Amino acid sequence: MRSTLSTLLGWVVLTCAFLLAFGLYLQHVVGLEPCPMCIVQRYTMVGVMVLGLVGWRLRNSTALTVVGVLLALKAGFGAFVAARQSWLQWYPPEAVSCGRDFYGMIESFPLGRAIPMIFRGSGDCTKVDWTFLGGSIANWSFACFALFTVLGLWLARQAWRQR
Repeated sequence: MRSTLSTLLGWVVLTCAFLLAFGLYLQHVVGLEPCPMCIVQRYTMVGVMVLGLVGWRLRNSTALTVVGVLLALKAGFGAFVAARQSWLQWYPPEAVSCGRDFYGMIESFPLGRAIPMIFRGSGDCTKVDWTFLGGSIANWSFACFALFTVLGLWLARQAWRQR
């Protein structure tokens, strides 16, 4: 069973790496500018990937249980942010107030002021620039984070049962 859990975590890591690379492709090759909610989702995806790497190397069932729970919590947060962005895209507010562009904030403000501003979002959060099979980037991000949440809970359950 340990090899199944390790393989599952390996797939989580590879999937996260692919999704992050695709996001960077959309930004730097296609020219789509990420909004602050997208950036928060990227950081969360990196967190899921790091937890997957840590769990992939662990052999202790108790530690794997903790990693599974943390992975589910981290991915659940990502799903929440993606769901919020999807909601904003489906029902855009009259006055868009997600915040400023990430790079503009870093260039214009000291880091201590810029980082809290990132989590306020920007007007770009409601814009749908790219779709695949009818779903926006936020919709697909939600689906991936929801899958990672379920996998993290399943991993924690399986590791707990192996104790």
